[in-house]
Amino acid sequence: MAAHPHGPHAHHHEGPVGAGRYAVAILLNVGIVVVQVGVGLAIGSSALLADAGHNAGDVAGLLLAGLAAWAAARPAGARRTYGWGKAGVLAALANAVLLLLACGLLAVEAVGKLLAAAPAPPGGPVMAAAAAAVVVNVGSALVLRGSAADINRRAAVVHLLADAGVSAAVLVAGGVILLTGAWWVDPAVTLAILGVILWSAVGLFRRSLDLALDAVPAHVDVEAVRAWLAARPGVVAVHDVHVWPMSATETAATAHLVVPGGGDDALLADALAGLAREFGIGHATLQVERSGLPGEPCVAGSAACDQPPAPGGSAPGAGQAGGISRAKG
Repeated sequence: MAAHPHGPHAHHHEGPVGAGRYAVAILLNVGIVVVQVGVGLAIGSSALLADAGHNAGDVAGLLLAGLAAWAAARPAGARRTYGWGKAGVLAALANAVLLLLACGLLAVEAVGKLLAAAPAPPGGPVMAAAAAAVVVNVGSALVLRGSAADINRRAAVVHLLADAGVSAAVLVAGGVILLTGAWWVDPAVTLAILGVILWSAVGLFRRSLDLALDAVPAHVDVEAVRAWLAARPGVVAVHDVHVWPMSATETAATAHLVVPGGGDDALLADALAGLAREFGIGHATLQVERSGLPGEPCVAGSAACDQPPAPGGSAPGAGQAGGISRAKG
């Protein structure tokens, strides 16, 4: 006997409003890249050109994120029964890689300027272009702000704020150059802020990689889920508990419940509702067994370990995973 929820789903899909937000952010960032490249070439500022390249990475990242938001809103089908929710996770992973690459390029640029003792560009135009970039990046991040659980949107916001930090460093460097003419300020400030950017990028990369590889979401404790299910009335053992992310914001799970007296709809309804309420697992499939499958060990520490073996087999224990829950629709 297996069951999974068939009622209304407690999740929300990104619609046209979300796609429109990405479009606004993309247009703003394309505009600032054009401005920075033009000013950088005109005054010979490698810092502005490097910042323009970093902002161009934003455009690529936002395109990935926007496409992922569109794909995630597509309905599930016969081939992709979970829909396109993982598209957001893959976009976040790609976005993190882009951010790490941009950090590497900026580091090479900054070290090269320090070693060559390159002359400083005029500070005024550098400050003006960098200030515009700060405004555009922060504004774009505000446009895209939303749920912290949405790793796709979070990736885009982190990327934008990281670029705003780089542009702010260029702005400060331009001010110091304007006042002192010091050539080393621009690359030194850039290297200092790269540490902050790398910290954010590495964390984003690790989390998105975990989601892409179906690791248990950070907010779920599998042992707590197992213990909670084992405490349901009539349940003597729990095995084959699997928890994985369906998307950046949705979690699925399967489990086998050993109920010697047989389960009923009330038990399943209580368990499914509790998984959603206590652990944020909105897609769950529970298989109820009167005994475990033969030839498998029982769950250590459970009441089933003390029961006599079932006829023709061993005590209740682990078996094969149950069916997959219904895809979002």
